[in-house]
Amino acid sequence: MPTPREIWEAEFGAAPRRDADFETMSGIPVEPVYGPEDGEFPGQFPYTRGPYASMYRSRLWTMRMFAGFGTAEDTNWRFKEIIRAGGGGLSTAFDMPTLLGIDSDDPMALGEVGRCGVAVDTLADMEDLYADIDLGEVTTSMTINSPAAVIFAMFVAQAEKAGIPRARLGGTLQNDILKEYQAQKEFVFPPRQSMRLVRDTIAFTSAEMPRWHSVSISGYHIREAGSTAVEELAFTLANGFAYVELALAAGLPVDSFAPRLSFFFNAHIDFFEEIAKYRAARRIWARWMRDRYGAEDPRSMQCRFHTQTAGVSLAAQQPELNIARTAIEALAGVLGGTQSLHTNSMDEAMALPTEKAARIALRTQQIIANETNVAHVADPLGGSHYVEALTDEVERQAEEIFAHIEELGSGSMLEGAIKGIEENWFQGRITDSAFELERKVNEGRRIIVGVNAFTEGNEEEQIPLLRITNEDEQRQRKRLDAVRDRRDQTTVDAVLERLRIEAADPEINLMPTLIEASQAYATLGEIMSAMGSVFGRHVEVPTF
Repeated sequence: MPTPREIWEAEFGAAPRRDADFETMSGIPVEPVYGPEDGEFPGQFPYTRGPYASMYRSRLWTMRMFAGFGTAEDTNWRFKEIIRAGGGGLSTAFDMPTLLGIDSDDPMALGEVGRCGVAVDTLADMEDLYADIDLGEVTTSMTINSPAAVIFAMFVAQAEKAGIPRARLGGTLQNDILKEYQAQKEFVFPPRQSMRLVRDTIAFTSAEMPRWHSVSISGYHIREAGSTAVEELAFTLANGFAYVELALAAGLPVDSFAPRLSFFFNAHIDFFEEIAKYRAARRIWARWMRDRYGAEDPRSMQCRFHTQTAGVSLAAQQPELNIARTAIEALAGVLGGTQSLHTNSMDEAMALPTEKAARIALRTQQIIANETNVAHVADPLGGSHYVEALTDEVERQAEEIFAHIEELGSGSMLEGAIKGIEENWFQGRITDSAFELERKVNEGRRIIVGVNAFTEGNEEEQIPLLRITNEDEQRQRKRLDAVRDRRDQTTVDAVLERLRIEAADPEINLMPTLIEASQAYATLGEIMSAMGSVFGRHVEVPTF
C-alpha cells in the first residue's frame, strides 16, 4: 500500500512547474513540501496544508486587484491599466446606489454616484465597463450582493452580445446575501426572498456556466465590521453550509454545485492567527462537506478562497505606513495558501486609490511572488508548534459557534443562519467584538502605530488623493437618460410585468427573465422595483 508521501508525489509529479529555480538565494535546493513521511500533505483530505499538491510551484495565486470608480468608461481604463501592470484577474467594485439596487438618478443616490465604486444602471454601462477586454480569457469577480442576480444577468447579456458564450465565462459573483444582514447592511429584500435569488443563480450557473463560481461566501465584511478572526471563520463557513442546504433543498446534487462555491477571507494584521484561520477553514469545510453533506468529488471538499488585506487596519495618519501593513497581511494570505489576492492601497483610508497607489499595492504582491521565495514550498509553516496549536484552537472555537447556530435552526444550518439574523444574534456578536477592540485601542492596550502611539509625522502634508466630482455624477445621469430615450419602452414594460408574475411563483428560476430584462435595457432600479413589489423590503430592527 503506498504511503501518504508516495500518493502525494504521484500527484505532484504530474503537475506543471513554473519557470523558476526552486532554491534559496544561496543556491540551497528547496523541496516542494516538508514533513513526516506519514503526515498530511497538500492536496490531500482534509486539505489543511492546501487544496492542491503543487500549490504555488505550478501556478502562483491570481493577483486580482479590486477596482471601480466614476463611470464605466473610467473603470474600464483602470481595468486595462491593471492588466498592463501584470494583474491576473479583474475584481469590480460598484458604487453605493448600485449595491443598493437603485438608479443613478434616484433621489437617494444624490452625492454617491461613482464615489465608492463604478455606477452601473443598465446593460449599456456593462458594455462600457468591459469594452475591449476578452472575458473569455480574463476571469472577473463582481462584489455585489442584493442586486447580484440582476448585475450578473447584465454581465451575461453583455458578454454574449460581444460574442462570448456564457459557458466560456470564468469568474465569481459574490452573491452572499447572508453576510449583508449580519455585517455589511446592503440588503434590499427580506432574507428568505433574497435566498431565492441566490438559489436561482446557483442552479443557473450549475446548468449553463461550468467555469463560474456562483457564490463567494464572504468573511471579509464580517471582519471589517469588527468580528474576531474566529467569528469571521465560523460565520463564513456557517453561511456556506446554509447555501449548500439551500441548493440541496432545491434538488441539486451536492457535487453538481459545490465545486463552484468559493470563499473570500480577510487578511488582518495578526500574522499567525490569520494563517491558522485559513488552514482551519480548509479542514472544517472538507470534513463537513464529506461527512455531513455526502460530497464525493474532492473539489466539493476543497475550500478555495480569495483574500483581501484588511481595509479596516489602514490609517489616515502617516498613510505610507499602510504599505507595510498591507505587505505583512498579504504575506499571511500567501503563507496561508490563498488562491487569489487583492492588496489594498495606502490611500484607501481616505479615498479610492490613485493609479500610483494601486500600482504599489500590486507591486507588493509581485515582490512576495518573485523576490521572497515563499512560494517555493507548500504550507511552509506547517509543523510549527505555534501554527498547529493555533489551527486546532481556531477550529475548536469555530465548532462551538456551529453548534449554537445549528441549535438555533433545530438541526438546520440554513434555518439557523436565518434565525440568527432575525434574532440579531450575529449582529450582536460582531458589535460586542468591535466594541471590545475599540476599547483596547482607546486604553492603549492595543497599539496602532501613528494612531495611538508613535504619532510624530502626523502633521505632515497628506499624499495626493483621487477625487470623484459632481461632474462625473452628471455624466452618468445623462447617459442613463439617453439609454431610456432610445430603448423600446413597450418591450421593457412587458418583460418587467413578466418578471413580477414569475417572482410570485417560487418554483420559477428568474435568471432567464432577468437576462431578457437586461437585453431590453431595463434599468437596475426598475428590475429591483419589479421584484420588490412582490418580495417586499427588509427593515432591520436595530440592536444595542
